[in-house]
Amino acid sequence: MSDLKIGIVGCAGRMGRMLVNQVAGTKGCSVCGGTEPAGSSAIGEDINALAGLESSGVTVTDSTDDLFNTSDVVIDFTAPAASVAHAKLAAKSGTTLVIGTTGISNEEQAEISACGEETVIIQGANMSLGVNLLAQLTKKVAELLDDDFDVEVLEMHHHHKVDSPSGTALLLGKAAAEGRQIDHDRVADRGRDGITGARKKGDIGYAVLRGGNVVGEHTVMFAADNERIEITHKAGDRSIFARGAVRAALWSKGKPAGNYDMMDVLGLGD
Repeated sequence: MSDLKIGIVGCAGRMGRMLVNQVAGTKGCSVCGGTEPAGSSAIGEDINALAGLESSGVTVTDSTDDLFNTSDVVIDFTAPAASVAHAKLAAKSGTTLVIGTTGISNEEQAEISACGEETVIIQGANMSLGVNLLAQLTKKVAELLDDDFDVEVLEMHHHHKVDSPSGTALLLGKAAAEGRQIDHDRVADRGRDGITGARKKGDIGYAVLRGGNVVGEHTVMFAADNERIEITHKAGDRSIFARGAVRAALWSKGKPAGNYDMMDVLGLGD
């Protein structure tokens, strides 16, 4: 069987270069192209060479239309507005899209999900196996413990991160809400400042830290009087996200159009 042809948008960025390395080192797939915005100094450069690999003859372009028309799967770790545009291109071309972008609004998500009626779209607030296991554990623990246990989600990332709380933190908070069968948006406390009053029973709280070059650390805390349960995941390198995204791309082969997530890819769903 021929290799799965994978295109990468934003291929010259930190995550893009890591994705190129991961695809190049994974059996059954190959990098068929990559894009950067018009005017980027990476345009015309060899995509493999940019990632520190031996030149492949595949050069970076600014044409996302061409990328979607020539790829079996496109991987997208860019920005919310760009991911919406890419989802529409995927729906038009029938190309599978794997999205690792975070910070997507409800309105943007609705547009992306609508495109899943025409093609395969796989999204993950976090692509790593460990984080998705953590989400499943969080859901189960929340299901077993009543609201005498306060739920707090603590996350830390590097100082360049632009969205807060992180997409992964929200994934974990939503897992806790699902375990308790409550509406996450109704109980989420995403920021505390000043005289806020006592903590409201049943809320899911978020605390955010930013600094240094931390790739990502997440802790879900269940705190009751006189005891506390903490579940933590620490990412040491972004390669874990690239590995998960490529795994999702390979998993997508032969799947019908629809919206999928990493729980589907990893077989961790109910």
